[in-house]
Amino acid sequence: MAVFTLQPIFQERIWGGQNLRTLFGRDLPAGRPIGESWELSDRPGAQTLLVESGKTLHELWASADRREIFGSAAPDDQRFPILIKLLDARDKLSLQVHPPAALAPKFNGEPKTELWYFLETSPSAEIYVGLKKGVTRGKFERAIADQTVADCFHVLKTAPGEAMFLPSGRVHAIGAGNVILEIQQNSDTTFRVYDWDRVGADGRPRALHVSESLACINFHDFEPAFAQPHADRVVACPYFTVRRHWFDEPGQTGDLAVSGRGFYFLFVARGKFTVNGKEHGRGASLFVTAAPGTLALASLENLGELLTVTWPE
Repeated sequence: MAVFTLQPIFQERIWGGQNLRTLFGRDLPAGRPIGESWELSDRPGAQTLLVESGKTLHELWASADRREIFGSAAPDDQRFPILIKLLDARDKLSLQVHPPAALAPKFNGEPKTELWYFLETSPSAEIYVGLKKGVTRGKFERAIADQTVADCFHVLKTAPGEAMFLPSGRVHAIGAGNVILEIQQNSDTTFRVYDWDRVGADGRPRALHVSESLACINFHDFEPAFAQPHADRVVACPYFTVRRHWFDEPGQTGDLAVSGRGFYFLFVARGKFTVNGKEHGRGASLFVTAAPGTLALASLENLGELLTVTWPE
């Protein structure tokens, strides 16, 4: 078993800000709207470096040691199938949808199911997720034409520690004032329904994908609720498993058993920890290989929270 630190890949977004510097001490480009930090990525042109190994995630995934590094449950996919990001929504994102697996090839895209875990939220922060009860496709199409489509979305106030599961086909948007850890399928396909009439960095309206969106939206998906964790499990789906581990006082210890079945992505959501004796502060992202062993954890502050991601159960 080995523990690697991950080199983030920062992405400018029109809706981004500088909260990843403020909250997590990330060395962001000064004054730039950084909306995303790709923590674990095997995308063409966006390869996470596992620092101590000197290799990228894709190099390790494509190596003969895949099963030793990623576990016996690792699939035979061409690329590592999970993408993990930090999101800083200084402004609200577009109203959008991701295509289901059955429809993605039709649009030369990739399916995307994801989970939002809320790390920090402003008092007014909210999300748009699913449809209000009674919204039909016809009503939705008329609202697009009238530029009132936001009124069709179910709106929820957010708070740290809440989680929202978003299967592909669920319409959604992140509202302003949310900082989120996003765990998703390895996909970068998004269809925008509406973008609040704003313009991009080039001064032009960003592209919309209305016909693609209408084909992909689940029009029977009404007013979803936040995920209801079961013990330490936040969510288990066909693409990943996410767990949350609480520590209540300084000096509290715990062990994370690594069985050989799968890797662990480990994120320090709150507090400060030692992991196998090495100190890591809030916002640290680590990759733990699947070689069997025990990961020794110890909290250094009053309230500690760790999130882990691994293969589906």
